[in-house]
Amino acid sequence: MVCESWKAKLDTYLDREVPEEELRAFDTHVRSCPSCSADALARVQMKRAIQIAGKRYTPSAEFRKRIQQKIASKPLRSFGLGWTFAAAAAAIIVVGTLTSVYLGTRSGRDQVFSEIADLHVATLASASPVDVISTDRHTVKPWFQGKIPFAFNLPELQNSEFTLLGGRMTYLDQTPGAHLIYDVRKHHISVFVFQERSLPARLDENLVSPKKQPFNLETWSQVGLRYFVIGDTSAADIDGLAKLFKQAS
Repeated sequence: MVCESWKAKLDTYLDREVPEEELRAFDTHVRSCPSCSADALARVQMKRAIQIAGKRYTPSAEFRKRIQQKIASKPLRSFGLGWTFAAAAAAIIVVGTLTSVYLGTRSGRDQVFSEIADLHVATLASASPVDVISTDRHTVKPWFQGKIPFAFNLPELQNSEFTLLGGRMTYLDQTPGAHLIYDVRKHHISVFVFQERSLPARLDENLVSPKKQPFNLETWSQVGLRYFVIGDTSAADIDGLAKLFKQAS
């Protein structure tokens, strides 16, 4: 009965629609409650399944062109009036195209951040967060060989506060990648690595995470790979682990 109040707000928690303090309280509770963590994991998996299913029926460029040709208006009789309308239409198309490109890119980035956060939360809520359990980078790195279509380096953690817990395979919009989990002062940090060219959205360097996210996140591209470092620890910790990865690469 104690968890009923938490479960009633799980959807708003997973959608990041509650205040930041409440988000952190939720995060702490989900980590310590097997029932709520299992429920949260199930909802995250369902959410991702719906997103993937929704993309299966995106209209093709050929279909879109055919429809546009069918609804195109007939030429106007007056050349002067037609030229005026044509110029106005061209201006509208240019503005609309630039706006759609900007909004599409922005929404794509937000979706990537949302999915990265979902993967992070789902992993922490899982009963088996890692497939290869080891604090030795020389054990974890070879485990990914043959499972993902690229190679990457893991940093040396000696004389640092970070501890490697293990890793697992993961997917971002059906793109395979590596998911590493680190620990720092009882906080878990996820590090995701994907091929840059395979990601569904183009991301800029040093892009910051949306303000609504209850996590700190840093992302960058290096040697054709896109890295994401995310966790509920301080921004300094996220930056510190990110620097170790940059040096290792």
